[in-house]
Amino acid sequence: MSAKAQRRLAALLQEVRGCRHCSEHLPYAPRPVLRARASARLLIVGQAPGTRVHKSGVPWDDPSGERLRAWLDMPAETFYDESRVAIIPMGLCYPGRGASGDLPPRPECARLWRQRLLACLPRVELTLLIGRYAQQYHAPAAGKTVTETVGRWRELLPERFPMPHPSPRNLMWLRRNPWFEQEAIPALRRRLRQVFAGP
Repeated sequence: MSAKAQRRLAALLQEVRGCRHCSEHLPYAPRPVLRARASARLLIVGQAPGTRVHKSGVPWDDPSGERLRAWLDMPAETFYDESRVAIIPMGLCYPGRGASGDLPPRPECARLWRQRLLACLPRVELTLLIGRYAQQYHAPAAGKTVTETVGRWRELLPERFPMPHPSPRNLMWLRRNPWFEQEAIPALRRRLRQVFAGP
């Protein structure tokens, strides 16, 4: 990957991290949380940082992240290796709390930054679509619900892989859909080995 491409992404990341566009709508001062290098092969797209990630500035630094890394069979040192793994959620700042959990990602994030960021990641071979907002943006024709979209994981491979959110709140979903961990996760791990085995 050329030094010029990395400089372009680094400049964009600096611009993104300085974003204050939604500050009046956020419960805390803006703190965009994302990681990327132009050489990344895997892109992880989640919803938005929670309060713990907002405080630490480290994406997936919570029980959901532990489950996600277990699904991927990926140690933390690989997961947080920006040269291999880019982490860019749909919303980059913590959006606040709603009646039944965190609020949806602020829509301004995708409009302002998403296409520019993706354009700086030419080597991505696999994108993980975690939860409804990531799936609606990156695979809108795959299904109307998370269950429907995740159920079509075979159709979206090898470039995309839809997943439920690994939150402890989704334990009931996992019990109702055992095929996800029995069939889809082993296929995902095989695809990850292919992605990281490339030159």
